[in-house]
Amino acid sequence: NYMGFRILHVLEPIIKVFPYIDKPNRFINNKEKILYTAITLFIYLVCCQIPIYGVLRSEGSDPFYWMRVILASNRGTLMELGLSPVISAGWILQLLIGTGIITLDLHNPNEAKLYEGSQKVLAIVLAFG
Repeated sequence: NYMGFRILHVLEPIIKVFPYIDKPNRFINNKEKILYTAITLFIYLVCCQIPIYGVLRSEGSDPFYWMRVILASNRGTLMELGLSPVISAGWILQLLIGTGIITLDLHNPNEAKLYEGSQKVLAIVLAFG
């Protein structure tokens, strides 16, 4: 299905704006992995405490309480959406590729970059759309 493949290529100029992380050329030991994980967790926890400007917190019950637990979101903070845009973008692209609407060879490095970039663009669209 050539049309589906070309749809993702339309996003290439937008994808070039986002950073891409290549696989490391050296072995990354567990100590270094734990350090980066701890730094990322710290940033996430700080963002969970920063309130969204202009949004008033209500003291009523939260109808999305159980969904927030699953999607790692925090009511009224920068992490209001949690991980749901990233997770949803991955699901949508996997569904489109799995059904054959979009054809990609993820073993090809260029197409793998295109897939990852498309996932980032879709996550941002879901977060702000």
